Amino acid sequence: MRPAAFVALAPEHDPLLFVPPVTAETSPLPMRPVAPCTDIPAPRRAAADSDVAGQTALLVEALRKGRRATSPPPELAAAQQSLERRVRAHMERGSVRVTLTDNRYTMISVRRLPPRGNRDRHYDVRLHLMFADADPVITRALARYVADNDRDASRVLGDFIDANQGQVKGRARRAPTTIIVTSGDHHDLRAIYDSLNERYFDNKIDASITWGPRTGRPRRRNSIKMGSYSVEDRLIRIHRSLDRAFVPRFFVEWIVFHEMLHQVHDIKVKNGRREFHSKAFMADEARFDRYDESRAWERKHLDALLTY
Repeated sequence: MRPAAFVALAPEHDPLLFVPPVTAETSPLPMRPVAPCTDIPAPRRAAADSDVAGQTALLVEALRKGRRATSPPPELAAAQQSLERRVRAHMERGSVRVTLTDNRYTMISVRRLPPRGNRDRHYDVRLHLMFADADPVITRALARYVADNDRDASRVLGDFIDANQGQVKGRARRAPTTIIVTSGDHHDLRAIYDSLNERYFDNKIDASITWGPRTGRPRRRNSIKMGSYSVEDRLIRIHRSLDRAFVPRFFVEWIVFHEMLHQVHDIKVKNGRREFHSKAFMADEARFDRYDESRAWERKHLDALLTY
């Protein structure tokens, strides 16, 4: 299933044309470097299979209990604190907070918060529970990826995730590696997604969200895909062009809101063609409280958005 996409075309075209993306983008964006990793051994499992199964069962049960509690159960808290200490040991500076999850679609999510006053940089990291007993090679890669977005570390983590797919509850035959980055230079996608999910969807949308890849030198484009949603992977991807100082938060919210709606509305076939944006979809989109303002802002700033 191809993901739906939010595409803006140059002024000589309809500024709000929605089309499906090319086939090459139906899977999550790979976060693998071209250069091989030379100083870190390749893929390994978290631990012996029997030990992993027992530890996983305990943490899954703790996560289940934790959803109904105001604070995490002791075994879950201990696992998170242990992983925090082991990751922090490989970092030169900054603080890190680890939250373990059993999310089926997002294995790593990083929120990087800038220094404030006398406080150093802080990293809010959500990790799949497969990382709970990760060895020093993997915790070092986590530290390098979290703090520096290190490309070799990204490859090591991707190999680790691939080697431990058996711990991902409900994963079917297709198991793509997903490393999520929600914090941008100016906008935090996770904060935007969480706010919209509460305000408009009663927290019922279950998807991951990430910034797309950084591009090369700025250039004027004929079109830009501002957002896309992969149905199979439940993954929302937002173009980096929107992570700039002149782009207001409400406009980014509108794009994210649009992509979230794809989980509410099925893709129907009409006259032999797939209809990504039905009349019901468009009516639902108009519920966004700054809908008209967002459309007007896009028309006014489309040229700047296309130059990235």
